[in-house]
Amino acid sequence: MNAARFVLLLSLLASPVAARAALPEAEPGTVGLDAERLARIDQAVERAIKRKEVPGAVVLVGRRGKVAYVKAYGQRTVEPTATAMTRDTIFDMASLTKPVATATSVMRLVEQGKIKLGDSIVTYLPEFDNHDKKAITVEHLLRHRTGLIADNPIADYADGSEKAWERIAALKPNSPPNERFLYSDVNYLVLGRLVERVSGKPLDQFARETIFEPLGMTDSRFAPLVEGTKPNPAIDLERCAPTEKEAGNWVHGVVHDPRARALGGVAGHAGLFSTADDVAIYAQMLLDGGKGPDGKAILAPETVQAMLDPGNTPPRQRRGLGWDIETPFSHPRGRGFGQGSFGHTGFTGTSIWIDPATQTFVIILTSRLQLGSKANTAPIRSEVATLASAAILDRPKDAKPSETHLHPVDCGIDVLVKSKFERLRGKRVGLVTNHTGKTKDGVPTIDVLANAPEVKLVALFSPEHGIRGLVDAEVGDSKDEKTGLPILSLYGKSRKPSKENLAGIDILVYDIQDVGVRFYTYISTLGLVLEAAKENGIPIVVLDRPNPIGGVEVSGPVRDDGFEAFIAHHAIPVRHGMTVGELARLFNTERKIGADLQVIACEGWQRKDLFDWTGLTWTNPSPNMRSLNEALIYPGVGLLEATNLATGRGTDTPFERLGAPWIDAREFSAALNGRGLPGVRFVPNNFTPKERQYAGKECGGVQIFITSRDQFDPLALGIELAVVLRELYPERWEHDGFLKFIADRATYDALLKGENGQAIRTLWDAELAQFRTIREQYLLYK
Repeated sequence: MNAARFVLLLSLLASPVAARAALPEAEPGTVGLDAERLARIDQAVERAIKRKEVPGAVVLVGRRGKVAYVKAYGQRTVEPTATAMTRDTIFDMASLTKPVATATSVMRLVEQGKIKLGDSIVTYLPEFDNHDKKAITVEHLLRHRTGLIADNPIADYADGSEKAWERIAALKPNSPPNERFLYSDVNYLVLGRLVERVSGKPLDQFARETIFEPLGMTDSRFAPLVEGTKPNPAIDLERCAPTEKEAGNWVHGVVHDPRARALGGVAGHAGLFSTADDVAIYAQMLLDGGKGPDGKAILAPETVQAMLDPGNTPPRQRRGLGWDIETPFSHPRGRGFGQGSFGHTGFTGTSIWIDPATQTFVIILTSRLQLGSKANTAPIRSEVATLASAAILDRPKDAKPSETHLHPVDCGIDVLVKSKFERLRGKRVGLVTNHTGKTKDGVPTIDVLANAPEVKLVALFSPEHGIRGLVDAEVGDSKDEKTGLPILSLYGKSRKPSKENLAGIDILVYDIQDVGVRFYTYISTLGLVLEAAKENGIPIVVLDRPNPIGGVEVSGPVRDDGFEAFIAHHAIPVRHGMTVGELARLFNTERKIGADLQVIACEGWQRKDLFDWTGLTWTNPSPNMRSLNEALIYPGVGLLEATNLATGRGTDTPFERLGAPWIDAREFSAALNGRGLPGVRFVPNNFTPKERQYAGKECGGVQIFITSRDQFDPLALGIELAVVLRELYPERWEHDGFLKFIADRATYDALLKGENGQAIRTLWDAELAQFRTIREQYLLYK
């Protein structure tokens, strides 16, 4: 321990213990909250304890400067002796350290004029001047947009803290700054170092003196390790919830995070300990524009506003300066907390969500790791936050109207028409299309090209479901009734145009609406047509169309080698976030096809736009894809199509229903709702499909409702469906077909081992990051 820390520790030990501060308490009704609805939190937490998702918890709901609900549940310690949870239990806050201690400390230094958000980190930390890191600013660090990795190897810390810092400073970014969001502990490690360098004080001392003590947060502090390994005696160990077992003993008062521990217990990303009442004081400070309980300003109102401003970060990546804004990446805030709400979570089971519009905050503190790494706090976070939101009796009207999001789009065919068919004049054209290929005014691309001047349309090629999109089986060759042209099926005896098929064709044109999912076969047809074009020396033009489920989100595992199939043509994630034109560019290069390819891009489409923001008319891309809602659900429910489930085919709402004759609808829906998936709810449903394996048989199951598009993740849905089916019906659910669609052995093996959904999804992080880097080269739209 260095001299400064030793002096600090002595001062703490010598100081008289101050009376613990807390916000005043009030009956729920006096602050506009329904007491009966808040009381339902009891049942929600008790269910979570019974499900062994948490051993215990402290829940606190505050509104208008007062605590309206606070209660301790379950056990603080489980072993060796069970100890009841108390309101004043001290928790390892894990990543709540980032906004509460580190980001707030940075903003204090910004107010003092010692740091500028737009400055390069090299300005303050010259040792980071390598690998083009001069372009990384303080703001990039705060918003997780640096391009630095999430965690550097723990082996980097084996030779002491100074050597660890040398290795951190030498890290090479994986992408340019501000290109994308990647939640990173490294970012906040660097920010903690920045506070120490600029203030001349260790982060723990600076945060204590400028944040915690002025606010009266008497139980909030870092716990620097004594002699490198021992708990800090300044922490009341008897009130500490343990986080993990080491050498047969439970650890109290020692930070769980291994990197923070290797740095002596103090780091920018983890290390803070606190209580629910202290966190409530901090939350109220933000709601009060930076003022503490005594009216003294901790932060200026402008500084608080800056911390909560997402800036230009894109949807579902909206980050303030330390805070997750509006759409939490891992914290389902529950329905009802809307635009401008913010919060954060911690790995140990801590969370806070704050809603300025209603002057409400919800704090849930647990120590989940006592039950093992599979313990899951997501359901309790979602359910408690939803109950708290529902209890608000005098919710203000939303003063900020929602954006209409209507961005009229011209598709590739419309742009081709405007160019007067420049690329096709004088050519004999083979057109790969179906009923979705049409102009924004609804004129089929077949008719447009058949009547185009100086263009000779000579052949048509159809994908799965046929030229009219009506067939749910293999399709044979035929003739187009209107033009008399031959229609050569690419979903029959052959799935790739042959040399004979292409005889007499000068150029190929592809115009089909995709739905943005790896196992939707129109993109497999695209890849095979590209190969045929190259093999036969024929140029190909792809007329682009919007990705109907948006071009921002990328999720699900990247296809493993060895799973190549017509439903898994290339190694891309289940939800790839690309248009067919962008995929054509990617296939052509990454598969080393080298076709003479031109993509005629859409005009007016933005990556964040879903189909209903384009002004285009919806046309069912296939017989059972009848709405945008079904397209949004499809990446998740579609994963289960090859198993012994009815997925809504043969009903009026395909993919919005899921079930089987052996499923208890109420049991299944309760289990799924208990998972707390954000943006989606499940209603018990009995239905009788008219086709496939359960045709004419009543199936028990669920109907799926998207409650928030911003929060909904279809891949999280698909994985949780599989996890719940595996748990409830291990002998009835035949899961072999799941591997065929997920096309990822690690995900499948984790499912069979009983891993929870969140743990399974983390398996994808590295490969998704790599795919995003590859994908970036081929994107055509902002």
